[in-house]
Amino acid sequence: MKVRAIVLMLMLCVVGVVVSFAADNPNMGTWKLNEAKSKFAPGSPMNTMVVYEAAGDMVKVTTDGTSSGAPIHTEWTGKFDGKAYPVTGDSSVDTRAYKKVNDRTLDLTNKKGDKVTTTGRIVVSADGKSRTVTTTRTDSDGKKSTSTAVYDKQ
Repeated sequence: MKVRAIVLMLMLCVVGVVVSFAADNPNMGTWKLNEAKSKFAPGSPMNTMVVYEAAGDMVKVTTDGTSSGAPIHTEWTGKFDGKAYPVTGDSSVDTRAYKKVNDRTLDLTNKKGDKVTTTGRIVVSADGKSRTVTTTRTDSDGKKSTSTAVYDKQ
C-alpha cells in the first residue's frame, strides 16, 4: 500500500512539472501564420501552422506549410538548450537547435550535415498573442535571404 502511494505521488509530481513547464513557456501552443504581416524571400519555405507541445521533459515542434509550392510537414523533438536534435520531413535540414535567450526569445539554427543552412530568432510578443520569426537562409549557391513570419496564437 505504501509503495503504491509513493509511486502515485511521484507520477503526479512528474505530470505537474510537465504541465507547469508548458504553462510557463510562452512559445507553447498552436501558432497560425498571418500572411498579411509576413514577408518571405523568394524560394523560402512558408510554415502556415506551427505547434509547440510538451513531450515528456522535451518539446515537440510540428510545422505544416509549403516549400517550392509543395506541402511540407516537419517534426522536431528536443530541448531549448542549444544542442542539435534531428528534424524529420525536410530534406534540406538534418538537425535543428533552439537556444533560449530569455523567456520570450529563442534562437534557432538548422543544419544539413555540418553546414548551417538557416539561422533565426523567434520573439513572442509581451501579450503572448503573436510571435515573430526572422530567419536568414543560405541556399545551395551560398546566397543569403531573410524572411519575417508573423504568427497569431490560436
